[in-house]
Amino acid sequence: MRAIRGLWRWRHNPLRRTTDLAEAWVALGALLLILVAAPLVGLLVGGLAEDALQQSVREQRQDRHPVVATVVRKADLTPFDPDPETSTGRDSHSRVIADWTAPDGTARHGSVMAALESPRRGDHFTVWTDEHGRIVGRPLDTATAATHAVLAGFGTAAAFAGIIEGSRRLVVWRMVRRRYDRWDHAWSQAGPDWGRTGTGS
Repeated sequence: MRAIRGLWRWRHNPLRRTTDLAEAWVALGALLLILVAAPLVGLLVGGLAEDALQQSVREQRQDRHPVVATVVRKADLTPFDPDPETSTGRDSHSRVIADWTAPDGTARHGSVMAALESPRRGDHFTVWTDEHGRIVGRPLDTATAATHAVLAGFGTAAAFAGIIEGSRRLVVWRMVRRRYDRWDHAWSQAGPDWGRTGTGS
């Protein structure tokens, strides 16, 4: 972006080349796009993501229901269960065999993850099910949906700015390459002994 600072200085400079001014204008255009267009694109994408995620929140709240389950017994450990010595984020969860009643009134029985550190027979905990009593994940909440939308907007704005800057660098690189090609052509036309012209040697 140093070319922008030189834009004013190059206006009437007799040493100014056409490419110098072109590079400065390309840099200025890229800066304006980064400052204006990138935030607008980020806002647009963030708004669309917010609408889609909030719609998903509403649908999940309609389709998923919290029900109270009762522990029958602790489930046997399987080879797929995490090592108790290395478990991290799920330390407060235990796999149990439990009974619960589906929203449609049918009795259900099965293995579920309970938010209990030391589950005992008869303990109660909440699980989320669909209308038929099948275990599903907790529905997305409004705050999480808004956070995802904001991150999507920021990410899109940053990516758009990166594309603009990459395009600017590519254009300037092509300008410099063309300038060097013209110099090489002019040098080849001048000849290898141009400095001795008229010396009589």
